[in-house]
Amino acid sequence: MNRINKKLQENRKLLSIYFTAGYPNLEDTVPIIEKLEESGVDMLEIGLPFSDPLADGPTIQQSSTQALKNGMTTVKLFEQLKDIRKTVSIPLIIMGYFNPMMQYGVEAFCKKCSEIGIDGLIIPDLPVDVYHDQYQEIFEKYGLINVFLITPQTSEERINFIDSVSNGFIYMVSSASVTGAKSNFGDVQNTYFQRIDAMKLKAPQIVGFGISNADTFNAATKYAKGAIIGSAFVKMIKDKGIEGIDKFVKDIRP
Repeated sequence: MNRINKKLQENRKLLSIYFTAGYPNLEDTVPIIEKLEESGVDMLEIGLPFSDPLADGPTIQQSSTQALKNGMTTVKLFEQLKDIRKTVSIPLIIMGYFNPMMQYGVEAFCKKCSEIGIDGLIIPDLPVDVYHDQYQEIFEKYGLINVFLITPQTSEERINFIDSVSNGFIYMVSSASVTGAKSNFGDVQNTYFQRIDAMKLKAPQIVGFGISNADTFNAATKYAKGAIIGSAFVKMIKDKGIEGIDKFVKDIRP
């Protein structure tokens, strides 16, 4: 069974962390992963930086720009992760845009992910229908889960189609805006969380965008299986470095 599916079966709310590979420093990728697992995080999203991100807020955009300046590439990331399964057992997901994957070769990219122990991919600019028609067989051949995003604007019909194609979890974007930390959620978000919960989808939902502290983590996971923290973590790692990881995680989920 894929590590993501095993993790989703655990009887607790899951904490997933997003960070940008190669940031703040090029060789920080593996030490950050190892420290996050040690601190009790359930799952990780490793951001593959891209020069033209769509949904990323300023914090993650800046980290991507710096990582690219540092020399991060697809090839470099695979090189850094080649022995990651010797030290890390939690699910690892690469989050990135489709362009670098196409440049590498979609099948070659999936094969490499499988070889080094990546469990899934999040590709915000790969529409679910294109994936279903053209790439699903390749992903499944290499045992990779592809995670799709839904937003408050996604139609019920499309959510049901995404649910039918999903074999892991659904990434539930908390708002229509770009990524970024918020101090709390309003009525609009809470109504949206309840609406999706009432649909009784087969795939569990994990909420992303706007999770930054224990309050937003708890609010997001009231109706969902887990939550993803990105911008707040990226900002912390810039300000405090790897030494700040343990306190950051314990503050979210003691």
